[in-house]
Amino acid sequence: MADTTISQEDFLKFREFFYRKTGIHFDDSKRYFVDKRLIERIVATESVTFRSYFVMLRFETSGEELQALTNLMTVNETYFFREEYQFKCLVNTLLPEIITSKKEGQLLRIWSVPSSSGEEAYSIAIYLLEYWPGINHWDVEIISSDIDTKILAQARNGDYSARSVEKLPAYFLEKYFRRKGDAYQISDDLKQAVEFTKVNLMKPEDVRPYRGFDIIFCRNLLIYFDDLSRRTAADTFFDALNPGGFLCLGHSESMSRISSLYQTRKFADSVVYQKSKEAQ
Repeated sequence: MADTTISQEDFLKFREFFYRKTGIHFDDSKRYFVDKRLIERIVATESVTFRSYFVMLRFETSGEELQALTNLMTVNETYFFREEYQFKCLVNTLLPEIITSKKEGQLLRIWSVPSSSGEEAYSIAIYLLEYWPGINHWDVEIISSDIDTKILAQARNGDYSARSVEKLPAYFLEKYFRRKGDAYQISDDLKQAVEFTKVNLMKPEDVRPYRGFDIIFCRNLLIYFDDLSRRTAADTFFDALNPGGFLCLGHSESMSRISSLYQTRKFADSVVYQKSKEAQ
């Protein structure tokens, strides 16, 4: 029978390991949350103790157990049209400014990270279709990424509870969703409008291919990082943006406290952060 006792020393060792792998830092107030999920995986893997589980976790070459644990440890709380003011800023201000420096026919690229279960990326697609006249003249690529493989599968499937879609007008539910009992499934057309990918922002080999974006949405992720991880993420997004591109953060997050690389832009609908047009 497994001994699922996790000491303070065990917790600290795991916290440091998980932070190095993901950039996510758990403070002491999250101890119950972390212990509960560790115990779940100790039992599931039939490990005898935390220490035997931790040895397996650190040295497993496939990385499958680390991924399973990461899926458990990440928080995926979101809904359609969350912080809608930024979508208004997207169609009213950001895209109109971006296309002034684009040649007709050039691709516009938007990155949403973390994707969670897909509500943000699909919300962007709906907003473009409904509120941005330029969608009739410009091709837009939407890529949405997350570290959690289980939540990415859910996003690709596109099934949502009534609570997840409660902010949407009834007209949008009829137009972009199919009713499935008490739930809703996103339309096939919208599924095809978003590409979902697995990315760990702390792994250079993961983020290196992500370049040439005009707008990045990274909302309510940096609150789970410490200062060093936030700076790493800020550098990653800077490299991923085109000159003049925009970064949108959550309402409680501020890039001005993290990095001096960005210019703060205050618009009628939202405050966003811009990569200088002269930057490379």
